[in-house]
Amino acid sequence: MTLTPSSHTEFSGALAEHWHAQDAVGVSESLADALRRTLRRPEASLPVAPAHDRAVWGAAGSVDTSAVTAVLARASDDLRTDWQVALASAAARVHGDGDRESWESVVFERQRRLSRAVVAAAVTAERRWLDEVLDGVWLLCEQTSWCWPSHDDALAAGSVLAIPEKPFLDLGAGEVAAQLAWVDHVLGDALEAAYPGVRARIRHEVRRRVFDPFQTRRDWHWIGLDGDVHNWNPWIHGNVITAALRLLDAPEESERRCGIIALALEGMDRYVTALPLDGAIDEGYGYWWNGACRALEALEMVSFATEGHLDAADVPALSATVAFPHRSHLGGDWYLNLADGQAKPPSDQPWHALHRSARAAGDRDAVAHAASRRGRGIPAATETFGLGRLLRGITDTDWIETTAAPAPLVGRVWLPSTEVLLARGRSGSTAGLTVAVKGGHNGEHHNHNDVGSFVIASDGVPVVVDVGRPTYTRQTFGPDRYDIWTMQSAWHNTPVIAGRQQSPGPEYRARDVTVTLDEAMVAWSADLAGAYPDGAAASWRRHVSFADGRVRVRDEWRSAVGAAHRWHLVLAGRVDVHATGAKAHVEPLAGASPVVIRWPAGVRSTVTRRDLADPLLTEVWGARLTRLELDVSDRPDVVVTFETHPATTEETR
Repeated sequence: MTLTPSSHTEFSGALAEHWHAQDAVGVSESLADALRRTLRRPEASLPVAPAHDRAVWGAAGSVDTSAVTAVLARASDDLRTDWQVALASAAARVHGDGDRESWESVVFERQRRLSRAVVAAAVTAERRWLDEVLDGVWLLCEQTSWCWPSHDDALAAGSVLAIPEKPFLDLGAGEVAAQLAWVDHVLGDALEAAYPGVRARIRHEVRRRVFDPFQTRRDWHWIGLDGDVHNWNPWIHGNVITAALRLLDAPEESERRCGIIALALEGMDRYVTALPLDGAIDEGYGYWWNGACRALEALEMVSFATEGHLDAADVPALSATVAFPHRSHLGGDWYLNLADGQAKPPSDQPWHALHRSARAAGDRDAVAHAASRRGRGIPAATETFGLGRLLRGITDTDWIETTAAPAPLVGRVWLPSTEVLLARGRSGSTAGLTVAVKGGHNGEHHNHNDVGSFVIASDGVPVVVDVGRPTYTRQTFGPDRYDIWTMQSAWHNTPVIAGRQQSPGPEYRARDVTVTLDEAMVAWSADLAGAYPDGAAASWRRHVSFADGRVRVRDEWRSAVGAAHRWHLVLAGRVDVHATGAKAHVEPLAGASPVVIRWPAGVRSTVTRRDLADPLLTEVWGARLTRLELDVSDRPDVVVTFETHPATTEETR
């Protein structure tokens, strides 16, 4: 079957230039031609041994014992329950009350159960686990759509449910295609021997739901044809590559296999070309794992499948972005959480993926940051983030044998592409305060209206915080996104100017950003007025400095006389405002050192307590957050200082 991509505009960017410069793709050779010349056979193209290799999967095999033990325990619990059913009514809810979770939670857990069963079958070679794998595979094949309902465009055709004849290729569809490819790669021979025909069904479903639409429909928003390239691009392209490498294995599909992989690499080239040379991700640390990391993993897969001919480890933006996780690290499990990230994200990230990419890039700090997660008895990987990541982690002997190392905790970070500064008192230590502040604009991916906002951590634990995002609903990515309180500038550490909050859109941005990076003092300054509606203020200059263990924030402004200005701080922990009203004492979470906040005498303060109920917020911050509001309406400026207790200086302004 030959399918011709429609509306396809060729793109050549950083990846193509790198491969041409390395002579991996000849001057007169296409990428597809290079793949024809270099690709391994389908059965040898994925970098994990199949289950019949007992040197890896047998009783004395090389897979990670801690991970396998934990996965087998959870898989055994699974056998005592029925497989969950993804109900149509749950899928339709996203178009009713906006609930995504009811459907997604069932489907995600079903895929995790299948991943556990695959490992159990590979390790034990017992028939009961093959039965479990078969059931999981068949349920996926029978599932009407692999697309997550919140992404499907069926509603435009008048349906609140997926239309089988018009499959939508999204994150969910890509994840299932790759999962089935990994199932087939590891257990395909055993599955086919026990249940003849199952491999043909897998291939049929992936062809019609993923390969066909990927080639024939080229208006997918996630390709980035309009220049807006985000984390969907490498996430989906990488899964398409995985599926094509393994499942397009019939002799007559050789050309199609090379064509699809070439098309996916061309699409991913748009993402790689858009990455800034400082390695920053505007979506923040949480989305690095499903954006830049997905690109690194996919390109590592391509390097393996082409026996190193198409290697991208030396592409500057890719080698730089392996540093982004440790540059965002506050301490322990805490990270600087810009955009829709969590300040305390899941700790079982695929650290092995970072470790491999950091080794390839020669970034010792990034290697150390990943290695800091390799404590004794900690599983090398879990099924949380997909079967491919589980299999790669538990079979990566370099990662399995890595011993724990101290996190690098770099002292100074400046990322000009996002205008983010992070500084701590001493490199290699979380003791005392750490401050981070951002400029940027309000049209960033997964944007919150937060230009000029800052975060302060004590002993690595956030005290002046970025709330993060609640559970996703239809509203999260709809026209009413900024009705959600966590997205609003009034719930970030930014001023309310003349009664007005910041506005969304790339035109609302920090202006005239300057940075000083001295050994003794770090400073960040910007005019925030451009992030607010016209007329709020002629200027609002924010200066953030960090010296001698103290953070000092000074705002000065020009605005209409009598305008109502409020200065907001969102705080985590126990907050007590002094009777004089010019000082607050904060006892942070996790027993970190208390912080004293001071502001000028005469500035009135009020406190708003925000009770939390959403699990994505309570698991990070507990039951509530506090917003400290300073009325600075009758002033031309204000200075607020932050020190660990006991404070050694007084602010006299």
